Amino acid sequence: MPAVRHASFTPYVAPDTRLLILGSLPGARSLAARQYYAHPTNQFWRLVGAVIGEPLAELEYSARLAMLGAAKIGLWDVIRTAERRSSSDSDIREADPHDLAALIATLPDLRMIAFNGGTAAAIGRRQLPMLNAIAVIDLPSSSAAHTIGFDAKLDRWLALRSAL
Repeated sequence: MPAVRHASFTPYVAPDTRLLILGSLPGARSLAARQYYAHPTNQFWRLVGAVIGEPLAELEYSARLAMLGAAKIGLWDVIRTAERRSSSDSDIREADPHDLAALIATLPDLRMIAFNGGTAAAIGRRQLPMLNAIAVIDLPSSSAAHTIGFDAKLDRWLALRSAL
């Protein structure tokens, strides 16, 4: 199968965002649905739901986003466009990153940036400006392909509460 160039979504943020969670690039299911973390096996909504104490995975997408906004959580991806043959991060080629510094400059209440997975961290950390008083954390990927198990992931994801 030939590589196809994919583009990420616009950021989901508000001026009062305190926590910015950055993924790598949406997978095929998310791109088709035009929704962050749309694949049913991705654990993102369960993990973030546990962080904020809400059953996000059980809600419709618009309600999920509304609850993230109420919790002052923003979403985006570190890659603007890239070529990819599958949804796997290991298949990403020719990545063109987002301007994270420009987005961060619009978020005066930002307390933490969290990278969802190793690829997001590897690409995103290179894009970050010098940060004062903003914590940066690398999280295990919410993808089901990252097989350390939900409970082990949740232990690390709960660190996000300190930003809220």
